[in-house]
Amino acid sequence: MSKKYFGTDGIRGRVGEYPITPDFMLKLGWAAGMAFRKMGACKVLVGKDTRISGYMFESALEAGLTSAGADVMLLGPMPTPAIAYLTRTFQAQAGIVISASHNPHDDNGIKFFSGQGTKLPDEIELMIEELLDTPMTVVESSKIGKVSRINDASGRYIEFCKGSVPTGTSFSGLKIVVDCAHGATYKVAPSVFRELGAEVVVLSAQPNGLNINHNCGSTHTEALQAAVLAEHADLGIAFDGDGDRVLMVDHTGTVVDGDELLFIIARDLHTRGKLQGGVVGTLMSNLGLELALADLDIPFVRANVGDRYVISELLERNWLIGGENSGHIVCFDHTTTGDAIIAALQVLMALKARNEGLAQSRQALRKCPQVLINVRFGGGVNPLEHAEVMQASERVTEAMAGRGRVLLRKSGTEPLVRVMVEGEDEAQVRGYAEELAKLVTEVSA
Repeated sequence: MSKKYFGTDGIRGRVGEYPITPDFMLKLGWAAGMAFRKMGACKVLVGKDTRISGYMFESALEAGLTSAGADVMLLGPMPTPAIAYLTRTFQAQAGIVISASHNPHDDNGIKFFSGQGTKLPDEIELMIEELLDTPMTVVESSKIGKVSRINDASGRYIEFCKGSVPTGTSFSGLKIVVDCAHGATYKVAPSVFRELGAEVVVLSAQPNGLNINHNCGSTHTEALQAAVLAEHADLGIAFDGDGDRVLMVDHTGTVVDGDELLFIIARDLHTRGKLQGGVVGTLMSNLGLELALADLDIPFVRANVGDRYVISELLERNWLIGGENSGHIVCFDHTTTGDAIIAALQVLMALKARNEGLAQSRQALRKCPQVLINVRFGGGVNPLEHAEVMQASERVTEAMAGRGRVLLRKSGTEPLVRVMVEGEDEAQVRGYAEELAKLVTEVSA
């Protein structure tokens, strides 16, 4: 059964445009409260990032949830993975995050976590959607939910993050620059690294509700790169607005993406005999990651793009680590969802174990040239199902003889076909990508 509101990562859109409106959030809070109450006594945690609309939607959700008889515990601005963790520790039925992740301030959205700190099961999302199409009611006055605030949420999460590295671990002597994207990590991330002994220079930690992700964080690393060089730092760490993605910058100012960070963590787990299976990437993971892991005899599988699919593949295989090149990295040996601070700490631990800098440690992964061309099409016939396109894709794949790959996929949000070709020879890869993009354009006309 298809969903009307929920996408792969909750409900997201532009503030003020349906469904990202106060009246919808009121109804969504009520529908969620009614759905969770069917499982018994209901306690729901609500956290948010730093965008200005979060206050408005927090109030609307609070009213909706309490009208359905759910008790609400407010966390204030906290990273998305912190809400997943605290939902578990407070034994709540669900956690709600008000965030649009790496998007600008004029977007917002809602993510849900189950009582286990995982994505909501499809059947619960469908139940909420069914309730959204029914008239809103209010429980009798004596059963209206209560609201409280968790004042020590930041401290609890900081200790949880520090607990992901062995007791006694010290990063003394390490100088790092941390870019908090004016987002949800602005308080907790600097504290975690400082309390573990690192010298920390902080960027973009003055949120005003409008500057989240603006020319900073994991989507705009230029300021971090410059700061690492100016401060003569060992490395830089860039978070996104809600704290579930991380990229790094080495001492030379070079960006280290999610594929490379995933490799560094996986290699360390493998060396210590703690990997448990293999690594899950996505259809967009660089071929170089797959080849580097193969050199270590580490299994690698690709999931669809999106953390939901990475997590689903990890659970199915009972593996521990997976992620995306965007920096969304899941470490199941420590937590239940993508956590940027946890992932960054695992990278630092791996560097410490090898006594290497980030620039040196990433060298075992040689990223393959990857050319991505977006082709706009007007709808109608799916160009990916056209016989000529399928034949050309197979021909290019065969020509690269296992040392390259072709990926053609439709965008989930725009009328675009993404044509991606990857291999060891950049000129060859570009030629193949342009050839396929031209063909997709022709059959779409």
